[in-house]
Amino acid sequence: RDMDQILDAYENKKPFYLYTGRGPSSQAMHVGHLIPFMFTKWLQEVFDVPLVIQLTDDEKYLWKDMTIEKAYEYAKENAKDIIACGFDVNKTFIFSDLDYLGIVIIQLSAFTVTKEQISTCFSSALIKDDIVIMTSSPVCRSKISFPAIQAAPSFSSSFPQIFNGKENIQCLIPCAIDQDPYFRMTRDVAPRIGQPKPALLHSVFFPALQGAQTKMSASDPNSSIFLTDTPKQIKTKV
Repeated sequence: RDMDQILDAYENKKPFYLYTGRGPSSQAMHVGHLIPFMFTKWLQEVFDVPLVIQLTDDEKYLWKDMTIEKAYEYAKENAKDIIACGFDVNKTFIFSDLDYLGIVIIQLSAFTVTKEQISTCFSSALIKDDIVIMTSSPVCRSKISFPAIQAAPSFSSSFPQIFNGKENIQCLIPCAIDQDPYFRMTRDVAPRIGQPKPALLHSVFFPALQGAQTKMSASDPNSSIFLTDTPKQIKTKV
């Protein structure tokens, strides 16, 4: 989606940045999780641009049966796997939502403003159809607000410390195809809040060890090769 705009920006020496993420649902990532990150690393090397990586530990706390402490621990462990991919340390910002949103809310920075702007534009009916059925419980209200949190890094105003307060810098998002509903909504909202639409590059799922009909899943250890598996474990699984 709009990759031609990114290529035009590069040719005309206009700035843009990369944004991708990881939902830390397990202590270690598996090889399927690496596909978007390996591709993102290649894009960063080719274009020589900043990169932000969002760890959605808040999402996993809300949707998975885990404590906040466990979600945050998984985020830290997953960050180690991501760092090992070899991103440019001077142009890469990896953040946990539980960390960054806490800091931002205290400082009342642009991220909070952007998130609230997006929230008002995402209709609850649309989110209900695509994401979760709305109820009056605090957890479900948090679930309904989450798409705005995932959308906010698509806009450079969310990171004043990186872009020196510059807005309207376009974003390119390499991600797995299952994240597309979030960013379709983001692209719909962007013009309404005066921001450029993020461009997108999708990857398909990496097949499970059982065959191409399913994908590798962190919830099924026998379907996946994890980055922490020993050579013996990998041989046994294969």
